[in-house]
Amino acid sequence: MTDRELKPEQEAREEIDELLQSAGWEIQDFSDIDVTPSTGVAVREFPVETGDADYLLFVEGQAVGVIEAKPVGTTLSGVEAQSQKYIEGFPEGYEYVADPLPFAYESTGTQTFVRDTREEDPKPRRVFAFHQPETLSRWLRKGSLQFRLNQLPGLEQGRLRDCQYEAIQGLESSLQRGDQRALVQMATGSGKTYMAAMEAYRLIKHVDADRILFLVDRKSLGRQTKKEFQQFPVPGDGRKFTELYNVQHLTSNAIDDVSKVCISTIQRMYSILKDEELDEEAEEISDYEADYDEETPKTVSYNPDVPIETFDFIITDESHRSIYNLWRQVLEYFDARLIGLTATPAKETFAFFNQNLVTEYPHQRAVADGVNVGYDVFRIQTRISERGEEVESGHIVDERDKRTRDRQWKELDDDLRYDPSDLDKDIVAEDQIRTIIRTYRDNLDTLFPDREHVPKTLIFAKDDSHAEDITRIVRDVFGKGSDFCKKITYKTTGKDPEDLISEFRNSYNPRIAVSVDMVSTGVDIKPLEVLMFMRNVSSRTYFEQMKGRGTRTISKDDIQSVTPDAIGKDHFLIVDAVGVCQSDKTDSHSMNRSRSTPFDTLVEEVADGKRDDNTLETLASRLARRQNRWTPGQIEEVEDAADREFRGLINDLLDAADPDEQETRAKETFDTENPTDDQIQAARDELIQKACEIYEDKEFRETLLIVDEQQKQIIDTVSKDEVISAELDEQAKEQAEAVVNTFEEFLNENKDEITALQVLYNQPYGEELSYEDIKEVSEKLEKPPYNLTPSRIWNAYAQLDEAVVDSKRSDVVLADLISILRYELERTERLEPFSQTIDEQFESWLDDQGRENFTEEQLEWLRMIKDHISASVEISMDDFQTVPFNRRGGIMRAYEVFGDDLEDIVADLNQELVSA
Repeated sequence: MTDRELKPEQEAREEIDELLQSAGWEIQDFSDIDVTPSTGVAVREFPVETGDADYLLFVEGQAVGVIEAKPVGTTLSGVEAQSQKYIEGFPEGYEYVADPLPFAYESTGTQTFVRDTREEDPKPRRVFAFHQPETLSRWLRKGSLQFRLNQLPGLEQGRLRDCQYEAIQGLESSLQRGDQRALVQMATGSGKTYMAAMEAYRLIKHVDADRILFLVDRKSLGRQTKKEFQQFPVPGDGRKFTELYNVQHLTSNAIDDVSKVCISTIQRMYSILKDEELDEEAEEISDYEADYDEETPKTVSYNPDVPIETFDFIITDESHRSIYNLWRQVLEYFDARLIGLTATPAKETFAFFNQNLVTEYPHQRAVADGVNVGYDVFRIQTRISERGEEVESGHIVDERDKRTRDRQWKELDDDLRYDPSDLDKDIVAEDQIRTIIRTYRDNLDTLFPDREHVPKTLIFAKDDSHAEDITRIVRDVFGKGSDFCKKITYKTTGKDPEDLISEFRNSYNPRIAVSVDMVSTGVDIKPLEVLMFMRNVSSRTYFEQMKGRGTRTISKDDIQSVTPDAIGKDHFLIVDAVGVCQSDKTDSHSMNRSRSTPFDTLVEEVADGKRDDNTLETLASRLARRQNRWTPGQIEEVEDAADREFRGLINDLLDAADPDEQETRAKETFDTENPTDDQIQAARDELIQKACEIYEDKEFRETLLIVDEQQKQIIDTVSKDEVISAELDEQAKEQAEAVVNTFEEFLNENKDEITALQVLYNQPYGEELSYEDIKEVSEKLEKPPYNLTPSRIWNAYAQLDEAVVDSKRSDVVLADLISILRYELERTERLEPFSQTIDEQFESWLDDQGRENFTEEQLEWLRMIKDHISASVEISMDDFQTVPFNRRGGIMRAYEVFGDDLEDIVADLNQELVSA
């Protein structure tokens, strides 16, 4: 065999040696074997009965496994048979833990698989590197992870919701099958984190998991997740999770040895693996809102301080869209089972988790179960929002610096024409914002009738500047101070954004919050009743996440603690000011992108010597975008400061990061067609110096950053906007139809079981209905699968039928259910409040009896009786001992007023006013 033919395998062995040494193994040749000095020893070319094993692994003097080495590019799936023959029939003279040996690796140095032969059905799994000797020793004592998973005890439902119970059962069945990845789909607000805390407890308690990683979208959600674990009651114990196990929210690059659950962003884990400092601002921006640049996926190398076995399980909350490419290697670095939690899976989500959806609990089912509430859509269209505007030359407008927000007036030299897409970026039309907010304010009486207090409202803005404008105009339109409306973004000054979110959730004020992305995903604000979209959203999954802020259920007492006149929460309202509910959406954006480091931070990092290819390419991409966005004057100012063309600044950075350009420069510099690696590195260093030396100039950096912040906006103070339409859209009507259909299904399915329905369906007109009869109907309606309230049904009819006397109402009471039932069963031609029907029936009864036959005091008592029936469906003789009758003398006075006719009058009114 020639040296050329040996080279690929030799290269593989060199890579394997390096990986083993990094993981703490001592490498020995068989001729020099001594397996005692180190915890782990890897012996090359160890002879066994079936041949020479490429590497035989010893831990604490005992043989535990083998490595079958293959050249790079070899398909390893067919190599298992070779490694298998080396783990069986171990020779005498050396100690070994079992026959066959437990651990079998196959590796090319760039690709490695491992299997644990102790398992009933050993499945090879791909690993990033080799495990440390101490880990194999620990696994020998504890048994394989698969063996321990198969010992999981049965799950008791206890406090778990049905959906949580089903999710855990499906997940554990998947893990026991040996699946490496599993996806759990649960609707927003259905308790994914609580379910995950229960599963984490079971994995630590019963499977003896060493450590679990819980990945969140951003740092603020990490704090929220830790609170969930702190509040989680351990089943049958009485203590909280954190009283038994350490839960660490990673805010630095140190992982505590005693931590059983680590909560982190994926950016933080990347910085830990790379042993780099992380800009904390990068952890505070939602993955959905990140400013992306085209870039290759993040890559990592083996870090012995954070070995691949650091975590047994990784739970990814909302399964970041970026894990599919950009951050994928961060997850795949660890030899851990991956569990994805999501409410809105995209195609890439299913693909990443090998199409292994272990449970599915969508929003529709959550609404049916009463875990979520549904929503209506109120669409506001204005002329400028839909068509843009044109301002003729000669008009005076304001020009604003986006950074300082300083304004100065200017006269238009040319006509100013802008489209809806320009709004709140280059152009701010203040009256467009004002018209939308005013329209919302003016329709609150219709949307939330009989309410004095503005419902808790969250407005989604395009960026921080837009949020600032909206906040100011909301206060102005509602005539309220700063406590009424707050901006909650990462650029909020004064109070900490987390404190503002807590106030919005738990206090009366603010009534309205304006945010960009800080409250768009994950944050739980149960009293929220209105989501207003003043920005479009192109991602389907992100839009579903944003809608999820309104789906949370809340008890009547809890919502009234912050909104005193709310009668409960059986739905929420989307106010759509931009057509977001109708716009086309995609499952995901391009995945070949990276999270943005702020431009000023990036420039300073290059100046400080951070000059890897990713950094240089990112800076070049940022400059290219600014080249397209900046004015010629801004570009010229930077060119003067750099004393070179702006395009040259970009190309120099790209050249420095281009391997082909580096090789070309090395050939020229060293006058050779085959430059060495050292010569190519020297050429790269020269290119980097040329590209980056300008950033070491403090004056240039200051000029570059000042110019970048000089972003001007035109404030159109001239144009007056107008409303084109403001109404509940077709989607709301479809949902109303669904409510009515569900109600009809309820009637058909229960007409022979519920007393009140039997009366209405089967008995002749005139049969009495009791309060208990109607209460029975209401209680059955409110339970799954119907989840309907009288108010919800009434308002659904109000949207669909002109025969509804009072349109949307918030004061629908139990007795109104009689009116609803009569209307649905066509006992009456119009739907009117039960109290109104009672009033009409009462006046008719008085006419029949002859009102002149009653004294004034008798008429007062009769009206009190009528009012009681109106509220409580019926009246009994015992009710005369309650308010307001007892204040007028109670049952004794009633007999004095009516004499022996009292009981006949009461029976007659019950019959005539509430007859079915």
